Amino acid sequence: MIPLIKTFLPPKEVLMPELEKVLYSGYIAQGDAVDRFESKVADFLGSPHCLSVNSGSSALHIALLLAGVEKGDEVISTPLTAEPTNTVIKQTGANIVWADIDLDTGNICPKDVEKKITGKTKAIVIVDYAGVPTNIKKFQEIENKYNIPIIEDAAHAFGASFNGEKLGSHFNFTVFSFQAIKHLTTVDGGVLCLKSNELFEKAKLIRWFGIDKSLTRKENNIEVQGYKYHMNNVNATIGLVQLRYMKEVISKYIENGKYYDQWLADIPRLELLDYYEKTEPSYWLYTVKVEDKPSFIRVLNEKGIAVSDLHKRNDMHAIFRDSKSHLPNLDEYEKSWVHIPCGWWIEKEHREYIVNTIKQGW
Repeated sequence: MIPLIKTFLPPKEVLMPELEKVLYSGYIAQGDAVDRFESKVADFLGSPHCLSVNSGSSALHIALLLAGVEKGDEVISTPLTAEPTNTVIKQTGANIVWADIDLDTGNICPKDVEKKITGKTKAIVIVDYAGVPTNIKKFQEIENKYNIPIIEDAAHAFGASFNGEKLGSHFNFTVFSFQAIKHLTTVDGGVLCLKSNELFEKAKLIRWFGIDKSLTRKENNIEVQGYKYHMNNVNATIGLVQLRYMKEVISKYIENGKYYDQWLADIPRLELLDYYEKTEPSYWLYTVKVEDKPSFIRVLNEKGIAVSDLHKRNDMHAIFRDSKSHLPNLDEYEKSWVHIPCGWWIEKEHREYIVNTIKQGW
């Protein structure tokens, strides 16, 4: 079976010596390796400040807190995402307001977001689902017009770009996940990219119990609620080694994605996404819209190709029952969207087989 998702790890003869060094260094908690990893990620993304944490969810929680989200506030979000995007919003006590999607991409729709803004709206969470950048230009306009912070959940989109610049600096808050199956993995982890140095310094406090690590415990006076969200030197070391390979790894995703863009066009009963102007996806998943989705999934699975729609729309979970609303575009999109294998493990013969299998029909 050609897998839909697969973890990339460097060769053991490269990774294991680095891990042994840190494991037996006498210091495996947050230290120099974490600092170096943050610096390297910031350089890779072109982001002013990158705060490493133990998960993308932790990064999102810190972003929401920095945006001032509190119990009873409203946060506009999308149901088409992995569940942590929205369970973390619930964690703050805020009320989620669902916005519909854009049928061209499956990403959150700026026009519908604007309709949902009220006096209680404290933040807007946008998701670059499957590695496809959202309509960044429109959301920048919304952020400026309403002075409501946009939090970009780019967990799927490490290495994707808009207007020639990698995601990570187009908004004040951008979240990446380094969970096991993402483009870059630290086994688990994430970063919060921030434009503001002031917010970066505050984020450091939230990450570690409200304690300023530049001072001794005796010198500290905790003034903000903090959490145990830090990354450790072991995860950071894995990330540092991974970064040596990221340009090549992400290039494979993009190469395969562009191959599908070309060779899956004009196939009857199948429609491709229409990416926004000046964006380049990083194709963490490759999404197509097909007629008779159940048959498409069954036929390709029978022929050794793992395909799936992967994520359950979040508004179907009981925990979000209070946010239920009518989302006609998502209702329509759900009938047809599905993902096919696209990642670093897909070689030329794999993608040719996948395209030829799809062309045979389902």
